[in-house]
Amino acid sequence: MLKRPVMWRLMICVLLSVLAPSGCFKVGPNYHRPDIGVNSPATFRNISGRGGRKGSLSHLRWDDLFPGLGLKKMVQEARRGNWDVRIATQKVIEARLHVSETRSERFPQLQANGSAQRQHRPVIGIIPGRTFSTSADTFVLSAAASYELDLWGKLARADEAAWAEAMEAEQNRHTVELTVEAEVVTQCVKLAILKRRVEIAQERIRNQEKIVRVVEARYKRGLASLLDLKKASGALAQARAEIPALRKDMTQAGQELSYLLGHYPEVRNINTIGPGYVERLPKVPPGLPSQLLLRRPDVRSAESRLRALNAKIGVARANRFPSFSLTGTYGYSSSELKVLIGPGSKLWSMAAGIVQPIFNAGKLKAAERAAVARYKQGVAEYGKAVLKAFLEVENALVARKEEMRRRKRILAFLEEARAGESLALRRYRKGLIDYLNLLDAHRTRFEAEDALALVDLAILTNRVTLVRALGGGWN
Repeated sequence: MLKRPVMWRLMICVLLSVLAPSGCFKVGPNYHRPDIGVNSPATFRNISGRGGRKGSLSHLRWDDLFPGLGLKKMVQEARRGNWDVRIATQKVIEARLHVSETRSERFPQLQANGSAQRQHRPVIGIIPGRTFSTSADTFVLSAAASYELDLWGKLARADEAAWAEAMEAEQNRHTVELTVEAEVVTQCVKLAILKRRVEIAQERIRNQEKIVRVVEARYKRGLASLLDLKKASGALAQARAEIPALRKDMTQAGQELSYLLGHYPEVRNINTIGPGYVERLPKVPPGLPSQLLLRRPDVRSAESRLRALNAKIGVARANRFPSFSLTGTYGYSSSELKVLIGPGSKLWSMAAGIVQPIFNAGKLKAAERAAVARYKQGVAEYGKAVLKAFLEVENALVARKEEMRRRKRILAFLEEARAGESLALRRYRKGLIDYLNLLDAHRTRFEAEDALALVDLAILTNRVTLVRALGGGWN
């Protein structure tokens, strides 16, 4: 009965080592989410009401939150073309490949070796006074296997750390995506409001031209002075001078938007946001739960980094324990190539090794303590990220509440300003007031129009900030 080849015996030993629960005992602490000592409320304090509802702000997409601006296409372009997103994506790929690289250390390493050698050496002493030489050929073809027994979970902890780092890279990519999307939406809103402000300025020019004609007609009849006519013409020139600055801001915002989308800077066309746009937007739901912040990608990234640092404590601790390894070689060795592979040319070896650190001047202990210190730094960074998230949301909610109050007052102011301008124009035509009163009423009305556009911009950009602070919604 033929004996089983030694190579098969070697492979079975290694396979049993792999299947054995060698990595079940993992030194070092298991991860638990740390208590950062912040007493957070169940819901955010700067928003009224209780409990969320289906279809809330956190469930909606950008084009649902800001309808009519064509944001769906813009956001898709940004995800495909933005260079920061591309960089973050490649970092994710790199981190995932590092996981595969680290995980491979937990499996047997196999390699094939082949060599051919010719050795020439002298032979002295056979015949006195004469030197001879001889040549010898050696051919070797073998396969080697090595495997480290992960008795203390060092390789398992390293695998755990690499996986957590890959998750950190993934969450960093989500953070970049959310930031870029928020910037794209902000630029679109800014462009739409600037377009509206240009329209307001153009309407002001048309109204001022109308007033100039009224003053000129009264001047020709001797009912107005030349000074009134000059002031009316000066106010018209001032109104026209505001257009270039607004167009410059529009061009720059459009070029910034193109850059964010990954295109050459150029002007983008966006629909105008009218005075009633804010009222038609989906409402921010009451009682947003503070647990939303645990879904923020930057908070998740900080926690993933904490997981990796926690696992690396186990790696550092396992380095202080003995390491066990198995090695084996099987192949053929012969002095003639034609008989290399044959029963008489077989070679094999098996070995088991153990390495125990005895004295290293405290190097390994210091490395473990340094890993613990890095973990504690990670806890502080995680706590800082969570607290900063609360701060950003509460600040956004406060700004939203106050900007909405300010908008109500500006709307009341605008209504009075429009009525005052209409009354002043009628009274001026009848000669009941001088031109300065008419000019003041006209200026007040259009300052109120522009103030409404600016407060709408503040409310809409605050809306973007709030969505970004909440982490972009449910995932």
